Amino acid sequence: MTEAAARRAPGAPCWVSLIVHGLSATEEFYGRLFGWEFRPGPEELGPYVRALLHGKEVAGIGQLPPGRHLPIAWTTYLASEDADVTAEAIRSCGGTVAVGPIDAGRAGRLAIASDPGGAVFGVWQPGEHLGTALAGTPGTPVWNELVTRETSSVAKFYQAVFGFDTEAVVSADFDYQTLSLAGRPVAALHGVGHGLPRDRGPHWMTYFEVADTDEAAARVVELGGQVIQPPREASGGRLATVADPEGAVFTIQRTSEH
Repeated sequence: MTEAAARRAPGAPCWVSLIVHGLSATEEFYGRLFGWEFRPGPEELGPYVRALLHGKEVAGIGQLPPGRHLPIAWTTYLASEDADVTAEAIRSCGGTVAVGPIDAGRAGRLAIASDPGGAVFGVWQPGEHLGTALAGTPGTPVWNELVTRETSSVAKFYQAVFGFDTEAVVSADFDYQTLSLAGRPVAALHGVGHGLPRDRGPHWMTYFEVADTDEAAARVVELGGQVIQPPREASGGRLATVADPEGAVFTIQRTSEH
């Protein structure tokens, strides 16, 4: 178990959050799945809680205002030293800024944007809140991956905005690029062509670590969620793609080292 609340390099995934219709039912689901406890705030974001493991912040969950019908999805936030400068870069490189940049009190400053393919992500300029404060233990985010049609054009966007180095997997039938900062892989782009879910389009996928993928997938169903792709072996460990009761999709992963 490692504490991960250092200031992230600009571009590195630093936080994940989810905005739902039913906040208390969602807290119940993730509390029972991952052992999360919840603390309210910041108030500037409306009804919002931070999920804690061992007292350390690992994710955020907020409530949609009544009558708002946005897609229910986990959002990956990428770190920024200046959210306004990053927002300008997003626009000039063909992306869209949908929300902000706005202040979240003393916690930091944020924007919600989408890349040229339409995948939504957040930008977080840390104030008092640096991001996910725990890593390497079940119930924590372990990886973030953009699922898109093809990686070559969208890779240029993320390189230009965030300064990633990219490294493609050389394979005729596998379109995959790793995003690195200072030589360290921090996220990936996965081109799936026509395999992209029609109802979702390009999207960032959050991976959460679990102790046992099969057991966690069964628990998701018991708690009212669903399994979208059953447990399978992959290079990073055993994975399953699941959705919570409101339909937010995420991947659970038991890493190979465990």
